Amino acid sequence: MITIDLDSSEPLFNQLIIQIKKTIENRLLKPGDSLPSIRQLAAELDINSKTVAKAYRLLERDNVLVSKGYRGTFVHPKAEENLQVNIKEWLDTELPKDVARYRAAGATDSEIRIAFNQAISKTGN
Repeated sequence: MITIDLDSSEPLFNQLIIQIKKTIENRLLKPGDSLPSIRQLAAELDINSKTVAKAYRLLERDNVLVSKGYRGTFVHPKAEENLQVNIKEWLDTELPKDVARYRAAGATDSEIRIAFNQAISKTGN
């Protein structure tokens, strides 16, 4: 059901995200259905388990998947509503606006980078 193109320039975790979303969109996976374990899917696709874990984690963040601890990972009850969530796209739109605002206030790119890194460090995420 899920295929990965190792020769693609698209990162593997993103290919996984797209593939999982498509299987849900095409109703091959439905809310409540279980997904393979991280190790199992990594072995089936012959990729690193950290890659699968990252894809699962990002899909959980977007409420497409839900992890139930040792019981496994499942399609979120409202997955179909959340398939269009794309944090990267939102960041790609919003960050340039913020940077432009900081530059207009007189901040240099170096000051913006330092402040951004410090803000990330302070939030601990």
